[in-house]
This record gives sequence, structure tokens and C-alpha cells, in this order.
Amino acid sequence: MKILSSLALTTAALGFANTASAGDCSTKKANKTAQYSTTAMTPQTAVLGASNQAATVQTVGYQKATKGTIVDAAVATPDLSTLVTAVKAADLVGTLSSDGPFTVFAPTNAAFNALPAGTVETLLKPENKGQLQTILKAHVVSGKFKAKNIVALAEANGGSVEIDTVSGDTLTAILSGGKLYVKDENGGLAGVTIADIKKSNGVVHVMDSVLLPVTDDYS
Repeated sequence: MKILSSLALTTAALGFANTASAGDCSTKKANKTAQYSTTAMTPQTAVLGASNQAATVQTVGYQKATKGTIVDAAVATPDLSTLVTAVKAADLVGTLSSDGPFTVFAPTNAAFNALPAGTVETLLKPENKGQLQTILKAHVVSGKFKAKNIVALAEANGGSVEIDTVSGDTLTAILSGGKLYVKDENGGLAGVTIADIKKSNGVVHVMDSVLLPVTDDYS
């Protein structure tokens, strides 16, 4: 069953339909992957403001929540319960509880529910563990990158910047209409709804869509 192939096409279409009103999100990719800096930044609320625009995301309550791991953050967030179930089924709890640091783009329950009917249930089956791991790893970046870091890099690169995931896929962070979106290699777009949930081994950015890896090598 070509789970990822059908998923990629459906999610890419949904992603562009949901963000069509946000402005023109088509940008040229960077000529090479950006080199990131992990210099400490002063916490702030309006972390996703592009240039002088007034875009904001919800960060209240998370500014000083640095105790615990990324997994602890997901477990403590009711809207990430599907992601927690998936991480457990994929045997990635140990990895995401390790020192890292990691940056995780975390899809909400609604994001998973927007996938074609039966997709999540199918991916949670033991025989599809490998595909589930690949999808989840496509949401994880090695290193701790707060939204302010990503925005600054995108602004310096004309509005977008490439980010490599631990799965080997490339995400593209895009600024559009004063908001930050992340595009997967299939063209699916996810918007950041909560930024900078800071934990001991990294940072979590909550997303409104599931990002999917490339599908050419999957059947």
C-alpha cells in the first residue's frame, strides 16, 4: 500500500488550499543549506514578526518552561496527544528524550485528523513502523532553533531558508504576510501556531499541518 505516495499528494493540495489567502508563498530555495547559529536569544512574545509587521503567535505560558524534555512537553499538551501516540508507536521516545538538542515541528491533533481517513490508524500498525518513523523524523531538526533564529535567516535570504531534517529531507521556512510557514518537499505547507516551547533538550514549534517526506523510495 502506497501510504506515503497518496498522503503526499493529498496533503500538498490541502496545504496550498489552506494558505492561499496568506499571500504568495512561492519563493526560490537557497543555493545551499543555511548554517545555523545557536546563540542565546532574549525570550519574547511576538517571535514571528516579519520585518516590521505585527505578526504574533501564542507563546504565553511557555517562556520559562525549560524543565523536562521535548517528549514531556508533548505529553503535557493535550492538543499533541496524537503525536505522542505516534512517537510511542515509532519507538522514538528515547531519541527525543536524549540530550539533543532538537527542534521539533509538532503537528496538532487537528493536523493529523486532516489526513485522509484511516491514515493515522494505518501508520500506527506495527508493520508500518518504518514509514511512521520516517514521517516523524521529517519533523525533527538537529539543533535548537528558536523562531527568531529562523525568521532572521529567512529575512536575510529573501524570505525563505532551507532546513535539513534528521530524516535527510529538506524543509523550507517561508515568510508570507508576516507569518511563518514551513513547506515540505512535496509542497505541503504548515503554519506555526505556537512557537518556542523551550525544553531542556531543544524547542518545539506547534504546526497546523503534517509535514511529509519525499515518497519516491517508498511503496
